Amino acid sequence: MRGLKGKNAIVTGAGSGIGRAIALRLGAEGAIVGVFDINPTGAAETVKAIEAADGKAFAVACDITDYAAVASAVASFESEVGAGTDILVNNAGWDTPMPFLKTEEAFWKKVTAINWFGPLHMTHAVAKGMAERKNGRVVNIASDAGRVGSSGEVVYSGCKGATIAFSKALAREVARSNVTINTVCPGPTDTPAMDAFVGTGEQGQKIRDAMVRGVPLGRIGVPDDYPGIVAFLASDDAAFITGQTISVSGGLSMHG
Repeated sequence: MRGLKGKNAIVTGAGSGIGRAIALRLGAEGAIVGVFDINPTGAAETVKAIEAADGKAFAVACDITDYAAVASAVASFESEVGAGTDILVNNAGWDTPMPFLKTEEAFWKKVTAINWFGPLHMTHAVAKGMAERKNGRVVNIASDAGRVGSSGEVVYSGCKGATIAFSKALAREVARSNVTINTVCPGPTDTPAMDAFVGTGEQGQKIRDAMVRGVPLGRIGVPDDYPGIVAFLASDDAAFITGQTISVSGGLSMHG
């Protein structure tokens, strides 16, 4: 991809799963990657993998639900690389399946703190510098659950739908500052989070099989299905694309 080499990129939730795959791809494209994760062990493993492929990365422990912690983590990364952040990928997320009428306020607060306020915190901390420098790329990882809804993920779906709308509105605000904001919506994906979500054993396999039946391409996603579109949206090849929402879900949802 054009224009990624030497850029400073932050990827949240990069200690595993989709976030790690995105961080590895950006590192392979020559970006300097800030591996942000609440799990320092996972972040360190991602950095090790990037460095093993001759890339450059820094592990940054960060709780995205805490704005002060986010501001400190961003400042730490930018001090380490000696420049501002060029690319932000808001990937970190969390959920557990549960009928909405059986949920409680504490659960809503946890889901919204991670999936909604987390991207707000990160974007606010990073995009101000992008606007001042008149250059930047933000890619938000939402979900097809935010486009079509998902049973058992009502609050999560609401957060991802909000992220999609937030991305469009902010894209309009910062466009004249040459900052683009786009959203990628994965479908069901085989990650550690999926294992926690559907469980293991026979019941978990039944849920996975049902997911596969709903996908025209005949499988659920894997982490490596997403880094290409993220790298593209972060690159100079996508300089004239902003405010867009792109599903990467094997045809599970098809939007005009």
